[in-house]
Amino acid sequence: MPGMHLHVIGICGTFMGGLAQLARATGMRVTGCDANVYPPMSTQLADAGIEVLQGFDAEQADLAPDVWVVGNVARRGMPLIETLLNRGERIVSGPQWLADVLLAQHRVLAVSGTHGKTTTSALLAWILEDAGHAPSFLIGGVPENFGVSARLGAGFLERPSRGQPKRQVPFVIEADEYDTAFFDKRSKFLHYRAEIAILNNLEFDHADIFPDLAAIETQFHHWIRTLPAEGRLLVNVREPALERVLQRGAWTAVEALHHQDGWSVMPVTSAGECDEFAIQFAGRQVGHVRSPLMGEHNRSNVLAAVAAAAAYGVQAEQACDAIARFRGVKRRMQLRGEVRGIAVLDDFAHHPTAIATTLAGLRQQMRRAQSQGRLLAVVEPRSNTMKLGVMSARLAPSLNDADRVFAYSGGIDWDLRAALVPLGPKADVHQDLDRLIGAVVGEARPGDRILVMSNGGFGGIHERLLAALA
Repeated sequence: MPGMHLHVIGICGTFMGGLAQLARATGMRVTGCDANVYPPMSTQLADAGIEVLQGFDAEQADLAPDVWVVGNVARRGMPLIETLLNRGERIVSGPQWLADVLLAQHRVLAVSGTHGKTTTSALLAWILEDAGHAPSFLIGGVPENFGVSARLGAGFLERPSRGQPKRQVPFVIEADEYDTAFFDKRSKFLHYRAEIAILNNLEFDHADIFPDLAAIETQFHHWIRTLPAEGRLLVNVREPALERVLQRGAWTAVEALHHQDGWSVMPVTSAGECDEFAIQFAGRQVGHVRSPLMGEHNRSNVLAAVAAAAAYGVQAEQACDAIARFRGVKRRMQLRGEVRGIAVLDDFAHHPTAIATTLAGLRQQMRRAQSQGRLLAVVEPRSNTMKLGVMSARLAPSLNDADRVFAYSGGIDWDLRAALVPLGPKADVHQDLDRLIGAVVGEARPGDRILVMSNGGFGGIHERLLAALA
């Protein structure tokens, strides 16, 4: 692999940027291109010695790399894509390249689900790290314990002595159901031959590529068909959609999450700054967790990570102990700053279910801290599903836990104000970002928590809020 040249098309996405950094770590020369080149990914790539070009112009074809790795941002009609196809160049999707070149040499632990993939993957990677397994990983966020979103484990990079096999190293990866590339409309996870797979939850999402939930369930079952019989399938049996997937057949040993005969969470016992609870397997307590992550959704993420680590060989008690030292993931309830007693937090939540559970978790944290302040929610409906308005009727109920709601309607063509009418006077909608920021700052007072929820940069709103509050 060293000396090979990869050019990554769509390199600034989290997945493709992580892939590029993994390729560079093997000694390959890596270049790439994207439409929007900006921090933090551009900085990470530059630090890794990866040159990034702006745009998708046809002249890039003259770079003549050994392999063109194509992200799902690439489309027919792009000058570079048309030139490569006309020349008959070798192109491969990111998931396919990753599977063939790196995953095939690892023991793969994959985390799927509509919600919580990043947090669960980060938890699992940290548990394995804490247990001394030095995992490789590719995660859709930056775990604070590692400081990077992708890494090749030291064991993988070690060159074995002559005649000795390469040491088996775990690879933790988010198993995303989104499509692979313009020429491969299968879900990304179909390329990941996981030994251990988590199915944590399943709802309708990605309305730009799936017509309904049944279509996503089909992709999940196609994935189950590829998993080895000697592996392990960890399934949240409280999810009706996942139950339907299993009913189509499974050839891998199944362990139930949230079931008395499998893995389950005992009631929360602490009223302090952390959630404290016991984890049971088959009705027997196997560990006690002191988790810095609050809320029922995070308890589900913790349970899945502990179960997957146990399937790999880490004792549940040891996994539970590691969680107390987990420092979270950037953009997952991340404190961005505090001014005059007003905290500004950032979260990636964008699906109504994720918005509701994120608010519920923060509300629980505020109650335990006996905070007298209010919860101000600032939301941008930016995901493809939300932009299409498919879930507009679910948005208002998902925001019920907030004391005040400030919503940004820029970039969508459905009536956000009408969708939030059920919230009454506590909802405020703005199409102009400056006015939205002004309204939030005008409302905030000491003790309040401002929770910003978007799966994008949101115009740098966090820094702008902090500056205006100051």
